[in-house]
Amino acid sequence: MNAIANPVPARHKSLNRAEVCDQNFIEFVQNWQGSNVPAGAPNEPVLNGSLCSARDFVELFDSQLISRHLDLMARVLRVKNKVFYTIGSSGHEGNAMVARLTRHTDPAFLHYRSGAFMAERFRKLPGTDGKKLDPIMDSALSFAASKDDPASGGRHKVWGSKPLWVLPQTSTIASHLPKAFGTAVAIEQARRIGHKLPIPDDSIAICSFGDASSNHATAQTAFNAAAWTAYQKLPAPVLFVCEDNGIGISVKTPNDWVANNFRDRRDLDYFYADGLDLAAGYEGVARAIHHCRTTRRPTFLHLRTTRIMGHAGTDFEIEWRSVEELMAVEATDPLLRSAAIALVAGIYTRQQLLDRYEAIRKQCFAAAEEADRRPKLTDLAEVIAPLAPYHPNQVNVEARRADFADKRLAVFGGADKLPEKLPPRHLAIQINQALHDLFCKYPEALLFGEDVAQKGGVYTVTKGLQKAFKGTRVFNTLLDETIILGLAQGFANMGMLPLPEIQYLAYFHNACDQIRGEAASLQFFSNGQYRNPMVMRIASLGYQKGFGGHFHNDNSITALRDIPGLVVGCASRGDDAAMMLRTLMALAKVDGRVCAFLEPIALYMTKDLYAAGDGQWQFAYPSPDQAMTLGEERVYEPAAKDLVIFTYGNGVPMSLRAAREITKTRGWAVRVVDLRWLQPLNEAAIARHAGECKRILVVDEGRRSAGVGEGIITAIVEAGHGARPLKRVVGVDTYTPLAGAALLVLPGDADIVAAAQALA
Repeated sequence: MNAIANPVPARHKSLNRAEVCDQNFIEFVQNWQGSNVPAGAPNEPVLNGSLCSARDFVELFDSQLISRHLDLMARVLRVKNKVFYTIGSSGHEGNAMVARLTRHTDPAFLHYRSGAFMAERFRKLPGTDGKKLDPIMDSALSFAASKDDPASGGRHKVWGSKPLWVLPQTSTIASHLPKAFGTAVAIEQARRIGHKLPIPDDSIAICSFGDASSNHATAQTAFNAAAWTAYQKLPAPVLFVCEDNGIGISVKTPNDWVANNFRDRRDLDYFYADGLDLAAGYEGVARAIHHCRTTRRPTFLHLRTTRIMGHAGTDFEIEWRSVEELMAVEATDPLLRSAAIALVAGIYTRQQLLDRYEAIRKQCFAAAEEADRRPKLTDLAEVIAPLAPYHPNQVNVEARRADFADKRLAVFGGADKLPEKLPPRHLAIQINQALHDLFCKYPEALLFGEDVAQKGGVYTVTKGLQKAFKGTRVFNTLLDETIILGLAQGFANMGMLPLPEIQYLAYFHNACDQIRGEAASLQFFSNGQYRNPMVMRIASLGYQKGFGGHFHNDNSITALRDIPGLVVGCASRGDDAAMMLRTLMALAKVDGRVCAFLEPIALYMTKDLYAAGDGQWQFAYPSPDQAMTLGEERVYEPAAKDLVIFTYGNGVPMSLRAAREITKTRGWAVRVVDLRWLQPLNEAAIARHAGECKRILVVDEGRRSAGVGEGIITAIVEAGHGARPLKRVVGVDTYTPLAGAALLVLPGDADIVAAAQALA
């Protein structure tokens, strides 16, 4: 589409550009003489020959008008503190075509300029529970941060709807693309494992984003993974909708960059549509959606859009763009083109169209005024209620449920081969046995990551799982942690229970935002309507002999512990690991929690505690009805009161050895507390043990800055026990070097003994 001919005269540069665009539309319609059609457009009804019918057009145009007036309303009421969000959809109203041509059961992960998409998708359902769905009122409640907002409950302005399968997110940098791809894969995976989907089997996943965001590393990893999947002839029905307005805040996208960058990519099927012209663009959108749904291949829809009225209400473009440039952009306003179509086709007279325009304006302002009167979030408990739901009774019952005995017998090969009948074993074996049990218990469970299938993981922890449960439930992925966690979110969206494996803790940092910004935030920003249940297993921590460097000896847990709502567990022995995994899966199943399970690599194969061959770090496998309450600690020598040592992971056997030496040299009775749960910390238990003992040691194998030890000491001090003799044994703020030099920066047995001596 070309710019509308004879645009209205230039306004003075001091004028509000939203007012300019509003007046542009009004004057364009008022001055319509039947000749101001786009260059090259026919004068006969312009819908002839288009797949877009008159009914399609009328409703699409209405959705565009709703979106526009929501933007205009937000700009006006922002200055009155009645609206708290002004990133608008103006210029992107063509995305209504994507909504019209897809289904409301196609999961959608939307760009923030999706007002018209949402208005149009609302047409797909007449209402729920006898209540009519109202895109204007719902949007107004969200703009006003009202707790009646049906999407987030007033926690953020998000495009979201449970009945319309729009999963809310706050992404601005395409970080939602991996989970959209993961959802597409999950739709197909469900059929392979016999899992009943909550949506039709031929659904597709939709994700939209801007042209600037298409350059982001997270977006590129999603495109690559989609093509990697299609290259292997595996279905991945994801529709990537790139809404190309040519600019990202103030940085312009080079001309034709998106088209030339994506048009010829192998196994990422490219389609183009003009989002500025409903008549001309409809067929291109329809072709892309039909292709994605029928071929089940990843599809890239390049949708031409524009951006008028600036990035947001606080973006005064006139300060950095010329008036002439702004006028040229405003002349491409898609609503002017839609008005021309409506007038040429005889759908509206000038007065009818102006009346409709003003009627929708009135609806939007009335909704905004009503939303402003609705209650806001004023109570902290109410704000955080959906962040970390926890129903301990139901979780404990689920964790101990053991109604899968027949399946266990078949998998383990008979009653005499059940793991609880075997001799005590070490950590890696018991995690493996626990995973077999969980796969028997949960047919919807999936385990995936790098090297987890035939090889059984780099430490053989997943050995035999693929053989027992087939490649549809245990499979390797490409080497990309971002996509591993995107897949996990997709499987969770479709009602499965994923156990993604991150091969080493340091690799998690490459993909941290998939947990921090996406998975762990979903319940909060959807007011508990959506959830991402998963148990992320990570081979972790230091003390690996023969290994060095950042990636294989990483003891940084901080990036996990400060993620709101995330549960972090760390087992030091096999029986604890089995019970903790049962609890974590129950937390995911019952409460939809996102969980991380840290597996200390150096303890995987450890069998001895005090001396070679003593076998005292091997334990009997707990029967399937045994589990652990979230936060429950393990206490060694609970009656001891001379010294308490708080620790976790590798620190547990070190502290037990040190405790024996301290008792021998000083005669102290030493209590060792394995916290096991690192987030949330059991502050009540920490306070209780600290209050019962004369001296306190905190043994933290992590780094001095921002480690677990700081949280433990804070709990001790806040409980009023800070005046007691207290010391911390902790790692150094550095990366871990190779070979024996590693022990210079990591705590050891002797350091613990020396710290105890200092407390004397």
